[in-house]
Amino acid sequence: MKTIVAYKSKSGYTKTYAEWIAQEIGCDIRENAELSDIIGYDTIIYGGGMYAGGFNGAKLITKNFDKLSGKKIVLFAVGSNPGREREMQPFWEMVLTAEQQKQIGHFYLRGGFDFSKLTSGDKILMKMLKVRLQKLKERTEDEQGMLDAYDKPVDFRNKENIRPLVEYVLK
Repeated sequence: MKTIVAYKSKSGYTKTYAEWIAQEIGCDIRENAELSDIIGYDTIIYGGGMYAGGFNGAKLITKNFDKLSGKKIVLFAVGSNPGREREMQPFWEMVLTAEQQKQIGHFYLRGGFDFSKLTSGDKILMKMLKVRLQKLKERTEDEQGMLDAYDKPVDFRNKENIRPLVEYVLK
């Protein structure tokens, strides 16, 4: 089976996971891939960052789902949140149709947050979130953790996080 890991990464967290996955499986890897780069593979693993509820670059897979028929497709989203099931299910429902959720393996890998690595556009959005969080009279542990990360970057990458994804691909 010919396999590729394709990904988009803005701040490096997704890139690290993509490299670990490709190394573990022993397959090709491609950043900023286009359909022509992945169409010839039997197994396509695509990773991107979660941003404001979106999934960086996942439309490469979802918009071309019909063209990828018969291939094993796996998505991995990388973000700074803990990735609790109750939070991730609505995300996957937003990104994938019900049919796609049945046919595409989908995984969440916790990355991190480093405000200094954001693009200027992303910084504007994140500053708006920071103001909203600061105005809360009471904050959850996650909300406070996010506020703290503006001043002190957090990195939750762990190579063990790829294990379920790798096992899914190899079965």
